[in-house]
Order: sequence, then structure tokens, then C-alpha cells
Amino acid sequence: MGSPIVLGIESSCDETGAGLVRDGRLLGHAVASSMDEHARFGGVVPEIASRAHLHALRPVIGEALEGAGLRLSDIGAVAVTTGPGLSGALQVGLAGAKGIAYALGVPLYGVHHLAGHVAADTLEHGPLPDPCMVLIVSGGHTSLLLVRDLARDPIVHLGDTLDDAAGECFDKVARVFGLPYPGGPAIDRAARAGDPRAVPFPRPLPGSYDFSFSGLKTAAARWAEGHAGDGRELPVADGAASLQEAVADVLTRKAVAACREYGVGTLVVVGGVAANSRVRSLAEERCGSAGIELRVPPRKLCTDNGAMIAAVGDLLVRAGAEPAPLDVSIDPSAPLEYASLHPVSAGARTVAA
Repeated sequence: MGSPIVLGIESSCDETGAGLVRDGRLLGHAVASSMDEHARFGGVVPEIASRAHLHALRPVIGEALEGAGLRLSDIGAVAVTTGPGLSGALQVGLAGAKGIAYALGVPLYGVHHLAGHVAADTLEHGPLPDPCMVLIVSGGHTSLLLVRDLARDPIVHLGDTLDDAAGECFDKVARVFGLPYPGGPAIDRAARAGDPRAVPFPRPLPGSYDFSFSGLKTAAARWAEGHAGDGRELPVADGAASLQEAVADVLTRKAVAACREYGVGTLVVVGGVAANSRVRSLAEERCGSAGIELRVPPRKLCTDNGAMIAAVGDLLVRAGAEPAPLDVSIDPSAPLEYASLHPVSAGARTVAA
């Protein structure tokens, strides 16, 4: 008969996502974003995001079901992001997921948000090779990971963000350059008309697999301030192209070096910044030269979505993983150790005792 249909729910930041996956195949998904409501603040406002999730969750699940030609009663398991992310936003998704799982009498699985990004690629390219190198690049996270069996094995961190992540760097510099929020797409658009060699921005931490983009952000801000102080017009396109080149250079150079050092033949690049055109093209160029297979999900699966959470849930179900306990909670700052994430709050443990 096959595996059950898994409903995935994502609500860690400003996207409310629902996805439906069965046996590694995406059946349908839908996303509602509150990004426009945050744009005038230059970043995500947690209270606004939480309220938006409350309004969007039910319609998004309905849209995903309708697109797949399914009913709620067809769902055989529910997966939900339990961390990391904004506390209030995570609570909305978890409450909705618990309600559906309990009403249908089906198992519930807590999922680590970043593992969802990794699993998103399986919906396009099939099972992940064992092992593979994964580069996660998003607004709040930049990590280089050695991944084996995503549903069963611990995830090995080779490098992580020490301060600003790549996406955060784009957002903050875009504001200095007078570009709109979100900064990543704005930088990408502006860079098309610029010279990537115009500004010699630094390449941080060249001898490490860790990532630090705070210094690059500061260098870009100082460059912009220098033009303003001299009364010169800011060449935004050149600045954007040079910044984007620096970020793409650091990300892809380290990822390819890690593949060579660990003898891994496949690099998977995921997360919101994986949608950046220069990150994609430079990764293709360097992986091609090194004889490394490059896998990047389609752009619609790079940003936060429920399909990626359903993909993890589907893997966990097929691996025979234990469902989440009834008192599963959230962990807004959860480290990425395993794909499943079933934290229980201290208060719940006290009551249970």
C-alpha cells in the first residue's frame, strides 16, 4: 500500500507553509508570506509574523490539499518545525500540527528547520547520496555539513556561522545601499548591472570551514559611507556585484575544498541564499572543474516552505523513527544534530513527573 501521506507545516519565520509528501514524492504545497508586512521595518517583526501565521495556517493547508486533490482525512502523519526560529511563530505551527494529528489519530513528528532545507533537495533529485556535503545558506544560518543518512545518523558540522550569516549580510548591506528588504533578491538584481571586480571586498576566514560575514558587512558599509562623506554618488550596482561575488566566492571555495578533503563526490546547496544567481553559477563552475556533482533545489524549494518539512517527516516515517511525545514543545535556538527534533519544555516535564 505504500507509506502514509505526510503533511508538513512550517512556521519558523515569516512564511507559513504546508506540504504533502509520500514516498519521496511531492504531492502538493502552498506558502503564504508576511514579508510585505515586515518590509517597512527592514526586518521580520516577531509579533507580526506570529499573527500572520494564525491567519494563514488553515487556508494554506487547505490550498495544499486542494492542489494535491486530497482531503484532510487522507493524511497519515504530520510533521512540523519545532525549531529553530521565532518562538511565537513556532508555537502557532506546533499548535496547529498537534490539533490535526490528534484529531486524525495519526503520529506527529518534530522536525529541525535546517534539516528541512537539506531534505528539500530530495523532492527534486531523489535520495541524498551517502555521504554528501551540504552547504546551508539562509538568512540566519550558514553551515557546512557532512550528511549520511539524514533520518538516522547524526549530522556532522564542519563549519558554522560565527556571527552574521550570508543572508543577514545581504539584508544589512542592502539597507546601507538604499535597496529594499529583503536584501538578498535586491542585491542580486542590482548586481546584474555591476562589475564584480570593482570593489576589493575581503574574503573572511580563508583558512577555516567556519563562516564570518560581519567584517564583510562592515567593509561594505565603510565603502558606502566613504562615498557619502565625499559627496559622490554611490555606484550601487558595482557595490552589489562586488559584495555578491565575495559571498559566493567564500561559500563555494570552502564547500568544494571540504568535498575534496573528505572525499565526497556530491555537494548539495540549500537555503534561501541558494536562490542567488551568482552563488549558483559559481558553484556550478567550481564543482564542474573539480568533478563534483552539484545539487541545488529549484528556487521555490530554497526559501522556507512546508514541502521540505513534509520531506523530512516522510523520511522519518519510512525509517521507522519514533513519533514525538504528546508534550513535545519548541526549541527556538536548537542546534542541528539530528533531523528529528522533539524537545519537551521543563514545565511539561515537571507536570509529567
